[in-house]
Amino acid sequence: MITLSDVSVRFSNQPLFKDVNLKFLKGNCYGIIGANGAGKSTFLKVLSGDLEYDTGELSITEGERLAVLSQDHFKFEQFSVKDTVAIGNPKLYAVMKEREAIYAKPDFSDEDGIRASELETEFAELGGWESENEIEQMLSGLGLEENFHNSQMSELDETQKVRVLLAQALFGNPDILLLDEPTNGLDLESIAWLEEFLINCDTIVIVVSHDRHFLNAVCTHVCDIDYGKIRMYTGNYDFWYQMSQIMQRQARDNQKKREEKMKDLKEFILRFASNASKSRQATSRKKVYDRLALEEIEVTSRKFPYVHFKPNREIGNNVLRIENLCAENGVSEKEINLLKDFSLMVNRTDKIAFVGQEHNSKSALFDIITGSTTAHSGDYYWGQTIHVSYLPKNNASFFTSSLSITDWLKQFSHDQDETYIRSFLGRMLFSGDDALKPVNVLSGGEKVRCMLSKLMLEGANVLVLDEPTNHLDLEAITSLNEALIQFPGVILFNSHDHEFISSLANRIVEITPNGIIDRMMPFDEYIKDEGVKELRKKYYGEASKKILI
Repeated sequence: MITLSDVSVRFSNQPLFKDVNLKFLKGNCYGIIGANGAGKSTFLKVLSGDLEYDTGELSITEGERLAVLSQDHFKFEQFSVKDTVAIGNPKLYAVMKEREAIYAKPDFSDEDGIRASELETEFAELGGWESENEIEQMLSGLGLEENFHNSQMSELDETQKVRVLLAQALFGNPDILLLDEPTNGLDLESIAWLEEFLINCDTIVIVVSHDRHFLNAVCTHVCDIDYGKIRMYTGNYDFWYQMSQIMQRQARDNQKKREEKMKDLKEFILRFASNASKSRQATSRKKVYDRLALEEIEVTSRKFPYVHFKPNREIGNNVLRIENLCAENGVSEKEINLLKDFSLMVNRTDKIAFVGQEHNSKSALFDIITGSTTAHSGDYYWGQTIHVSYLPKNNASFFTSSLSITDWLKQFSHDQDETYIRSFLGRMLFSGDDALKPVNVLSGGEKVRCMLSKLMLEGANVLVLDEPTNHLDLEAITSLNEALIQFPGVILFNSHDHEFISSLANRIVEITPNGIIDRMMPFDEYIKDEGVKELRKKYYGEASKKILI
């Protein structure tokens, strides 16, 4: 159990949290949510002991082991993948290494024999004999291919390292598990495996995430950080969201009543302040007015960007026809087929989610049909009424200049009036001096908001979006999601956000190594559809058993 009593944390003499009183109990999963900068990651650091709190008391039940998802992706470069995971259980890892060292000795003394016997007993008690199989299952479940299990960490790319470090945190059944954005870099099938693991583990799980489906699937409680306070709600993210909407409406109603009462008091004070017979009443009302003026009715510190896509032209019946597209990845020594004889007809009412484990194939398709690159063979045809806007997964080429955000966005606007551009950026949360920041120093989330601003100005009737929720916070994801639901045109997109796909797609196209599966149905139906399952077995073979999309 973790107990916080009147815990406060300050940065630069400004309170980040104040008088936090919470209990985290075994068997529950707690989602930590809040606006960017609210202090979610800082709160995890306080719980892990990596950051000192200023006042109050934080206690953890004696003897309970705490595991933290490491954010340093290069910390274990000199270790093997399996050893890196095993380090997650320090006691077992120490026994393993001492045991290996003793058996590696050329001269094995009697003392070594006695110590080896003791280590064998301890190794067995700590689950050492099962540990290698457990590590293998975790790595496979999190999407790290078996041929990398015996590699050195220095040989892996960043997304692979993230999976290993997540396995490290999960390994050995810790009593307390702290996870900061554990779904980052994971595909949908790996996220599904992690959800199942966390649902079934009997430990204290405290997680920061922007993935709404993940929070709904695993959380028994939600801790909301807002205005320097941390309030705990029983239930998952959707329950918290419904409660927060009710509380915000109540707060706005209270604010309106307060303003009306202050207006009445002020009128009375001005009218009767100089009236001798009414002066006592005026003085009394002045005290009430002053007290109300000091009150702060907190609605929320969260800021939702305004996202709205309005096509300049109605979409016609002929949208997109793709015929026998082939694309290859020639970066490595061996050519890899990204697309092979890919054909598709897109209809005017389609909201298509492209899914499957062939992630590079989806990006290659989007790059080709938007003219960003060319296919090896095959062709595609857009209808005459079609105007396409593209949000690529890799947007770095758009942000190489030192132009301000305002000047950068002017390039894509028919209206060159700076007041118009600044007001537009303000709705996308670039207010004041933020709109003057050079685009080459923007964060990932800021770049995506700039790209969304560009798309809104272009007025397209077809949107092609490659992982559009990457780098966005929950508020921006919610705004984008709602805007796309209202969008009257065609959407072709790829995402690892289950909730995003479920709420938006009316057609699913899965790209497999041996063909495509194309179904006109929502995503949740697609996952359960028996016909789809049979096709997936055909296209993937036995591998389809471990792929949940």
